[in-house]
Order: sequence, then C-alpha cells, then structure tokens
Amino acid sequence: MTRALITNDDGIDSPGVLALAVAAREAGLEVVVAAPIRQSSGASASIMAAEEGGRIAIERRELEGLEGVAAYAVRGGPGLIALIAARGAFGEPADLVLSGVNHGANVGRAVLHSGTVGAALTGGLNGAWGAAVSLDVGMHPSEFHWGAAADVAVSLLPFLLERPRGTVVNVNVPNAPENRGVVEASLAPFGIVQTTLTEQGADHVRLAVEDLPNHPEEGSDAALLAAGWATLSGLDAVTHVPLSYRPAEG
Repeated sequence: MTRALITNDDGIDSPGVLALAVAAREAGLEVVVAAPIRQSSGASASIMAAEEGGRIAIERRELEGLEGVAAYAVRGGPGLIALIAARGAFGEPADLVLSGVNHGANVGRAVLHSGTVGAALTGGLNGAWGAAVSLDVGMHPSEFHWGAAADVAVSLLPFLLERPRGTVVNVNVPNAPENRGVVEASLAPFGIVQTTLTEQGADHVRLAVEDLPNHPEEGSDAALLAAGWATLSGLDAVTHVPLSYRPAEG
C-alpha cells in the first residue's frame, strides 16, 4: 500500500489539509498527517523551526473525520515537515508527499515562495513522489470547494505514480464544484497576485497582496486556471543548467 504524508502550509486545522487527507484515505492510501501548528504560507522549502534545546516540538492530534489516522502538529514549516518525515519522524517514510489543499492558487514562477510547493519539492528531493495542490479561491471567496481540489489531486495519482520516484507536480483547481478538466500547463512568468510595499517606517515595513493588473500569458497555468481548467505542471526540485563555463587562462 502506498504511504502518503499529507501536509500543507495553512496549518494543521485548515479545511484543505483535512479534505486532502480524507480523499487520500478513501482512495486506499495509507495516510499520515503532519502540518504546521500555525499558518506558514510563504515558507518555501525552509527548514527553520521553533526549537528548544535543539528539539522541535510535535503534538499528537485527532482530526475530526480522520479517526484512527495519525496526525501531528509541528512547530515548523512544511518543508521541514517533509524533511523529518523522510527521516522517519512519523513512522515509515512516505512514498508520496501530498501538500495542500492550499488556500489560494500557486501558479507561475512565484511558486518558488510557496510553502505548499516547498513541501512537495522537499519530498521529491528525498525520493518520494510529490504533489502540491491548491484551490484558486481568489481574493474574496464566498464559498470553498476543498473537496473538488482534493478529488482532482487523487484522480492524478495513477499518472504521477507511473513516473520515476522524485517526480513533483503542481496542481491548481478552480474554486467550483466542477471544472473543464485537467490540462498540462507551463508556469506563467509571474504569479497571479503581487506583493507591494504599502508602509515604511524607521523600524518596520508593511506589505499587501493584490491582484495583478495585467492578463496572464496565453497557455500558461495562470491563464488556463482562469479559464476554468485544473492545471498540472511538472516541477524540478533541483535543475542542472549547463553553463559552458571555462576558467580564464593565466
């Protein structure tokens, strides 16, 4: 049986992690849940943690609807969780790291900053399959379709598990009961939101997140998601780029 670690960057109590864990268990996976004790969005693949005497605090939890499933709240980010899980912190290392369902889309090259994506990439670096799953809720959602995103993720598992170990994918799903289907997409040059500096003082700054004013690049994950498609993008945890470097003579 495939063993799956369910994590995210929105915290152990987020509805997205519960929806993904429930869907994974119903699909026949052996599930263990480990997620940050509090919101960790933007953590990327950070392995920083709140330590005391070199110890990372971990609390056992019981999640409603997941009775009998081991669940842990960790005082650290999702990248760290995926790393210590690969070292046996929550039992046998997982074959699969499912990270999500994230509150908000993770599209474009801005996925670099996502804790949801960071956990999936860390899983891939350590020999697991990885999938980051996000729900495109927009800026002011009136309802949330967590189950729809979780169902899309589970439907893609046969495809993912046919790929070599270490393969990592990024999945984004429209916030609707149904979508137009799943389409493979390239990463947009940017994300669909931007961070701006709204206040600067002598000892502080304040940031705000807002929608980008321009239209996403045609055929990109951002554009296809906006058109009602669930998007699937392949990610490399570490990419080697040949540079043709030659040391200077003399």
